[in-house]
Amino acid sequence: MNGTISNKLVLAGVALLIAVAACAPADRIDPGAEAALATITTDDLVNHVLVLGSDEFEGRFPGTPGEQKTLEYLQAEAERIGLQPGAGDGWFQEVQLVSITADPGMTLSFSGPEGTNEYAYGTEFMAWTTRVVEQVEVGDSELIFVGYGTVAPEYGWNDYEGIDASGKTVVMLVNDPGFATQDPALFNGRSMTYYGRWTYKYEEAARQGAAAALIIHDTEPAAYGWATVEGSWSGPQLNMVSEDNNMGRVKVEGWLQLEVAREVFAMAGLDLDELSQQASQGDFNAVPMGVTASTAIRNTVEHSTSHNVLGILPGSERPDEYVIYMGHWDHLGMNPALEGDQIFNGAADNASGTAAVLELAEAFVSLETRPKRSIVFWWTTAEEQGLLGSAYYAANPIYPLEKTAGAINIDGLNIYGPMRDIYVIGYGNSELDEYLIEFADWQNREVKPDAEAEKGYFYRSDHFPLAKMGVPALYTDVGDDHVEHGEAWTQQRKDEWTARQYHQPSDEYSEDWDLTGAVDDLHLWFLVGYKLANESTFPSWNEGTEFKAIRDAMMGGTD
Repeated sequence: MNGTISNKLVLAGVALLIAVAACAPADRIDPGAEAALATITTDDLVNHVLVLGSDEFEGRFPGTPGEQKTLEYLQAEAERIGLQPGAGDGWFQEVQLVSITADPGMTLSFSGPEGTNEYAYGTEFMAWTTRVVEQVEVGDSELIFVGYGTVAPEYGWNDYEGIDASGKTVVMLVNDPGFATQDPALFNGRSMTYYGRWTYKYEEAARQGAAAALIIHDTEPAAYGWATVEGSWSGPQLNMVSEDNNMGRVKVEGWLQLEVAREVFAMAGLDLDELSQQASQGDFNAVPMGVTASTAIRNTVEHSTSHNVLGILPGSERPDEYVIYMGHWDHLGMNPALEGDQIFNGAADNASGTAAVLELAEAFVSLETRPKRSIVFWWTTAEEQGLLGSAYYAANPIYPLEKTAGAINIDGLNIYGPMRDIYVIGYGNSELDEYLIEFADWQNREVKPDAEAEKGYFYRSDHFPLAKMGVPALYTDVGDDHVEHGEAWTQQRKDEWTARQYHQPSDEYSEDWDLTGAVDDLHLWFLVGYKLANESTFPSWNEGTEFKAIRDAMMGGTD
């Protein structure tokens, strides 16, 4: 959420330095904006988080009573602040979802020449289906190791070349070959591409006709431990409703715990570590394993309607042009199968970001002179289930995407205190970086490239569906250089939080939180949006990014 910086990134960084040098430094903020900044307080943020992250809200899972409480709270706060309804004649954009809950009593077995090994759900594997059916079954399905499970023509890479995966179970590595080799010339080097994401791997397996797709978990390239896998994929799993009830997807999607994968490969007389090294080479060929997989998944299927929440502050001169602030309101709900605490409160992820969007809305409404462009405040649903709410909006936009100047996404706040720096996820992708650099300089802070680009955070939050449609998006991450304690102290606390709280019931508000640094970040986000909302220009993606051609076509070839 440090890797080798690609040539694209270096060139983009040079361009940013030139652009900033050409601008007058932001040593003086517009007095009206400065007054608005004063309305953003740590007390307000804490009060919102205490409500949204409380047990009463039951983990804010879409389609549950926790959602209804969240919607009521957000609407009441938006009305109190003075926003107008932003979803047509109301506050809510409906998103049709289906909830599929797998019976946790399932097992997964592998059979080879020496016999059969059976593994336990939760501790050794996770599996589910996105097909809207009461049961799926995979019986004696042949295993094929397909490396990274990637077909990337632009990189001359095809892990499925020469094999027929139809009806088979494909087993693959997490992330992409660039991370494994640290070679900046391979894919995007240490920085994850979309080919490294689990979403892509399951999609590609379906295109290849596979019956099941299993990703081998490994903490470093995955960027999270097994506890996160178990917590994220247990209990109800949400999907958007499709016309074919998702029958075009593979029957079974899942993860294998690393040591389980080693055992399964050993059953076939194969060494996982050796094959993993081979898989990162361009001449890799998929390996039929001589082992079969079997499992059956019984499901409880429930249809539900969830909601994106939108409020708007109409622009004073160009109300048909838009700047978007966004943050997901949902989290993981409850898991009755757990012992002890069963509520995933999601205080940091993302009650804090939800609170931030409310605070920004209040700051903008406090301005004596409204911005020229309209400001949209958007709380998305079902981010945790695969960016479903933002994907629905991107496909069914309430505000024209070609009239949307940019989006600022907030997914988690800085809970560690004031920092001398701030990271941009996807640094160098768009001209929005220039805006952030200008105001970070005013704060005497440094803007840095993504510190953990190998983890693919750019593809893991709600700005991504908008980016895929061409809308420039800014997504930042907490800095490391704490003004009192320095970098090592901050990194230790980040690592502890990821290991102990991320996607676990322990993500709760703590008196140890220091949100003064979060207020600094909110000031930056406010000023970026304030400047963008008072300009007539439309920022673009930088040369070399996968989204620039889409935006250029959308804008008629002009910036």
